[in-house]
Amino acid sequence: MADSDALSTDKHSRRNVLKAGAVGAAVAVSGGVAPLALAPPAVAAESALPPPASTAEVTLRVNGVQRIATVESRVTLLDALRERLGVTGPKKGCDRGECGACTVLVEGRRVKSCMTLAVMEDNRDITTVEGLARGDELHPVQAAFIQRDAFQCGFCTSGQIMSAVACIKEGHTGSDAEIRDWMSGNLCRCGCYPNIVEAVRDAAKGGKL
Repeated sequence: MADSDALSTDKHSRRNVLKAGAVGAAVAVSGGVAPLALAPPAVAAESALPPPASTAEVTLRVNGVQRIATVESRVTLLDALRERLGVTGPKKGCDRGECGACTVLVEGRRVKSCMTLAVMEDNRDITTVEGLARGDELHPVQAAFIQRDAFQCGFCTSGQIMSAVACIKEGHTGSDAEIRDWMSGNLCRCGCYPNIVEAVRDAAKGGKL
């Protein structure tokens, strides 16, 4: 009886229990039986999947031409113009509404197209830099930018021009300081700000907008 008790005690000693646990864990990790902690519930896995995106058909009157596109509800106006409709004048600079390279006119009002959804501009008039010229005749702001050499790399130029058109129509060209203030939402990485101010001032004086 004593020997039997000793054997039972030895089998269930703390050392043997720990050894058995270590062996079981090694078998599970090496491909035996998956531990419960490594097998997340199916419900949790399903909830991690993103919900299907909804789509909508939008009608945009771009530069006087009615265009229809089916887009996801989260698509920005900028991406709809560039990726769906092939209108590449507006540029994707920061994609955070900070640089102004994507500026377009919506119903005559300047808008940073990376910060508005396409579905929000349904059935509205959109003007991009492609819609300013009349045939071979440049828009006065475009001509002034060329005359004053108001660009270098040209990446921000389309947004600068669209913002300048709106700035002039809004009547914010009373002084160079006022022009700088109302054009401050458009950044130029090449530092052409003095030339841009001159171009806006010249176009405003021309009175042909």
